[in-house]
Amino acid sequence: MSVESATAIAAAVPPSHAIAGVERVRMPRRVWAGMAVVAVYVLAAVFAPLIAPYDPLEQDIVDSLASPSWAHWLGTDELGRDVLSRLIFASRVDLLVGFLGAALPAILGTVLGAVAGFRGGWTDGVIMRVSDVVQAFPTYILIIALVFVLGPGVTSILVAFTLIAWVAYARLIRTEVLRVRSLDYVAAARASGLPPRRILWRHVFPNSVGQTLVYLPSDIVGATLGLAALSFLGLGIQAPTPEWGAMIAAGQPYIRDQWWLSTVPGLVIVGFGLGLSLIGEGIEEWTRK
Repeated sequence: MSVESATAIAAAVPPSHAIAGVERVRMPRRVWAGMAVVAVYVLAAVFAPLIAPYDPLEQDIVDSLASPSWAHWLGTDELGRDVLSRLIFASRVDLLVGFLGAALPAILGTVLGAVAGFRGGWTDGVIMRVSDVVQAFPTYILIIALVFVLGPGVTSILVAFTLIAWVAYARLIRTEVLRVRSLDYVAAARASGLPPRRILWRHVFPNSVGQTLVYLPSDIVGATLGLAALSFLGLGIQAPTPEWGAMIAAGQPYIRDQWWLSTVPGLVIVGFGLGLSLIGEGIEEWTRK
């Protein structure tokens, strides 16, 4: 087989398509609905200084624990700070950690999983054994331990998420790479004399990343909930920076009389998770058509 003909065979499967054939199928409506919900949160985070009616750090002890009114639509907290303004500004740090907390381990995991599945041998063995060690511990317990050692803050939380959450992506992409590398067009690419690195990243990887795209939205939800849980425990974002989980914890002592202090931030988290869940389910349905 000549180099030209083998290369033509390898090019028969468009490597730029992560999932073959799905470009001709309409995106489910739930994806658009989820994107609309997430877009509201993103816009609120970007334009928080313009949307928020008050400074989220401004205190008014005289007006503390005020009920919802025209002046304060969601009332005030124990320090007299406007709850609505704090919710809007909290979306900045929560969305930042949520997206980066999923994107960083996704990048690390997909690269390691692709290399492990394509090269095999001792490389695959080392990467998979490391992932086995990480999976041997409860996820949130390990994250809490890492954050406790590294100290509270956005950087330490992102480091902890990256060091733990990459395992799921590595296993997903490795399974797909093992399947794709045995296909005919990959064999043709090898026969044409293409270097292994090009075969992996140009032909195998783009056609193996589909399940990662399905898993990513749910992992963003997991990262957001993880940040909220850490902040609730006092290991996440520290006061006075507004954060949804910290707001739930701060309102807990007043749950009987000022129930909105904890309930509304919880509903905000649920709404964000719902939007991402719709996107993830829609993408999974899209890839199966």
